[in-house]
Amino acid sequence: MSLGHWIGFSKVSGIGPARLQALLTYYGDIETAWRADLAELRAIGLDKRTVDNFAQTRRELDLTAEVDRLEQMGVMLLTWDSPDYPALLKTIADPPITLYVRGSLAATDAWAVGVVGTRKATSYGIEAAHMVAKGLVENGITVVSGLAMGIDAVAHTAALEHQGRTLAILGCGVDVIYPHANAKLSRRIMESGALISEYPLGTKPEAMNFPRRNRIISGLSLGVVVVEGAVKSGAAITARCALDQGRDVFAVPGSIFRPSSAGPNQLIQNGAKLVTQVNDILEELNLSMVPQQIEARILIPDNQTEALLLQQLTADPIHIDDLSRATALAAAEVSGALVMMELKGMVRHVGNMSYILAR
Repeated sequence: MSLGHWIGFSKVSGIGPARLQALLTYYGDIETAWRADLAELRAIGLDKRTVDNFAQTRRELDLTAEVDRLEQMGVMLLTWDSPDYPALLKTIADPPITLYVRGSLAATDAWAVGVVGTRKATSYGIEAAHMVAKGLVENGITVVSGLAMGIDAVAHTAALEHQGRTLAILGCGVDVIYPHANAKLSRRIMESGALISEYPLGTKPEAMNFPRRNRIISGLSLGVVVVEGAVKSGAAITARCALDQGRDVFAVPGSIFRPSSAGPNQLIQNGAKLVTQVNDILEELNLSMVPQQIEARILIPDNQTEALLLQQLTADPIHIDDLSRATALAAAEVSGALVMMELKGMVRHVGNMSYILAR
């Protein structure tokens, strides 16, 4: 029944990733935490409102029925304990407690790039977003976006049109498609990717949900491309999330006379990588698909230290300390080697002192 307990906690207002992690540390497992004494919860630091919300959820929720509902709808639930929980997302400061998935995830989704922008896209923005998404999927990169109108929808559509994978991150339940105009697009995404949300089934698309879901778009991605958007916009929030998570930020420049270009242009002023072609992204992230480059970058280490590290590195992030223990190499030697390997395009730093194979 542990899956049901994860669903239960995902429905408790006031218990997010940090608080749940604290409860798991204190109680040892999710089932024991779910059965916790209410007075004890208050004693260890939960406020009265959160404890009351927890008590009400625990009293009213039928956990077995919730699990059955997922199965009936064909929705996969991933938790921190799930082997298929995206490893890259798990490295962020506040990884979602649960991920509700309609469709499928693939191992290649470890190499993903977010493409985001304004809902009121210009013809220039539409063309640019299509060019970026098309180029990414043609190089085996999964496109991540938010299923909104405008740039998001263009990115998803271009990925599908060119036989690529795409993931749509929602600010509502995966059974509540928003906006409704993208219902047909959402069905296509489920066939070549997935709809993903941290919010339980039935959650309505409330405004406060969308800024928070943006951290998942960036968290699943090695980098985020902003095509069009205002200085203060959802795309700008996603870019800030990416920076906080140690991800790269890219921006497509636009006319200084168009408000829709103000966001990307400011990002470029502040250090974002300017994008005029998809190779600008692939080269910066070491995601080139040229076979000779893959062989040179990954299969041929220059020395014994690199060979030992490459035996441990995969598409799943691994911390420098774990690499040091696994290879019996000094931490300073590991750190120095990884810096050189990243310069060569062999590995990639994904934040929190963790590394993955570049490809």
